[in-house]
Amino acid sequence: MPEHLHTQHDHQHSHSHSHDDERDHGHEHGSGWLGRLRHAVTPHSHDAADSIDAPLESSARGIRAVKVGLVGLGVTAVLQLAVVVVSGSVALLADTIHNFSDALTAVPLWIAFVIGRRAATRRYTYGYGRAEDLAGLFVIAMIAVSAVVAGWEAVRRLADPAPVQNLGWVAVAGLLGFIGNELVASHRIREGRAIGSAALVADGHHARTDGLTSLAVVVGAGGVALGWGWADPAIGLVITVAIVLVLRAAARDVFRRLMDGVDPELVVRAEQVLASDPAVLSVRRVRMRWIGHEVHADAELDVPARLSLTDAHAVAHRAEQELVRAVPRLAGAVVHAYPGHD
Repeated sequence: MPEHLHTQHDHQHSHSHSHDDERDHGHEHGSGWLGRLRHAVTPHSHDAADSIDAPLESSARGIRAVKVGLVGLGVTAVLQLAVVVVSGSVALLADTIHNFSDALTAVPLWIAFVIGRRAATRRYTYGYGRAEDLAGLFVIAMIAVSAVVAGWEAVRRLADPAPVQNLGWVAVAGLLGFIGNELVASHRIREGRAIGSAALVADGHHARTDGLTSLAVVVGAGGVALGWGWADPAIGLVITVAIVLVLRAAARDVFRRLMDGVDPELVVRAEQVLASDPAVLSVRRVRMRWIGHEVHADAELDVPARLSLTDAHAVAHRAEQELVRAVPRLAGAVVHAYPGHD
């Protein structure tokens, strides 16, 4: 991509565009089941990805991940639905509805990854990466619908109790839901972090929460077996609350992306990298935003006024290269250099 430098009176201006640079970036969020439980209930965005691939390969990995999720959760939900029919468990029904909705969120994500691979045009000069963020709105809508349906069924069953049959099968179905969701969640989160997709990572945490609510179904079946008829619809309400918590976190992540929000640590890291260059007097401003699963940035620097145009250009170009190396998922940077007072 072109680079240019120009002067206007006492003003030096260096403008630089970055190129893709492959690197690895580790990002840990705790280990063990305690960490998993904490992040399952309160999922959050992962602006720092673990590694970077070429844009087309990243999209291909995202498509594979949503295909796996669609098939895995679809099969799990169908098997659970069969048990709902023969048991009448409202807790299992709520869990099944949630699993169906989670499976369907793979469809808009799939479409978004395909659209995002299209080349930039005169109209869409930044490309079509925003399609991924828009797909996140559909994910939010599906989570909200599942919360309403699950809550309604639980309240209705509390007001009009009905016996739950085949408790053994209900417990087996709940355990099946946990296993299916955990496998899908692990795959989605791993691939989402690898390609820097907040929507895919959030959807993975969504599936992991579904797995925990499936375990709650097993607890409800145990309560009914002990003679607590209210346990099944009560667990249905607990599941509804869990869905609402996921909805809140998912909505926060998606709307932050749509509003060009980034992890402040990325901005701090970029400022530190730019300020570390001896030729940079100060960092005026750094701006960053996500477009799909890539970060784009621009920065303004003060450099010594005595520098020639060529030297100022070299400083800006060097700053761009350091940013690309240091900031995860950074696909492009525009660096402006202004004459300062040293």
